Amino acid sequence: MTILRMREACFHARGASVGPVTLDVAPGERVARVFPSGRGAAVAALMAAGIVKAGSGSVLIGEYDPRVQSAHCKRIAGYVPHAPSRIADSEFERYVAYRAALWSVDPMRAAAHAKLLLERLAGVHEAFAYSIAGALIASPSLLVLDRPQPAYAQQILAAAGPRAIFSTHVAASAAEEFSAAAADALPVMR
Repeated sequence: MTILRMREACFHARGASVGPVTLDVAPGERVARVFPSGRGAAVAALMAAGIVKAGSGSVLIGEYDPRVQSAHCKRIAGYVPHAPSRIADSEFERYVAYRAALWSVDPMRAAAHAKLLLERLAGVHEAFAYSIAGALIASPSLLVLDRPQPAYAQQILAAAGPRAIFSTHVAASAAEEFSAAAADALPVMR
């Protein structure tokens, strides 16, 4: 069984052209993929999370096609963008409540889970920690990371726990640095 399957997935719009991307990520597996540009890495991550739909080829998240069942896909895949969060420290509790309501998670459970996640993300700048915690509030089976900071690899993996991880990178050196910092090396695909 795979949690993410991309077959010749391509995206062409607004000056961005990505693909074809073919890969499989099994539950609990961690895979890093190198793309020639930041924009390509970002779009591939968005396709892998079911946020952007492939124009050709196919993407399956769990057993769902994001073109038809995007809500189901978004329950399976949590997405962490490359850009830091703009959530102020004083707004984090409201952000957690919003994410909990969005995914029908008990607000008390979500708050406790967010607190635990932030503890696991100790040392990660809050602008990144808040995005990671927000992506994990609903306990997705897959965490999609768009160009994660290699310096935070161990904390990200600690917060992610046993779930599958797909990360995009721009340079092979960044992917290998993230993988090496992650203690349990991620296979790097080019």
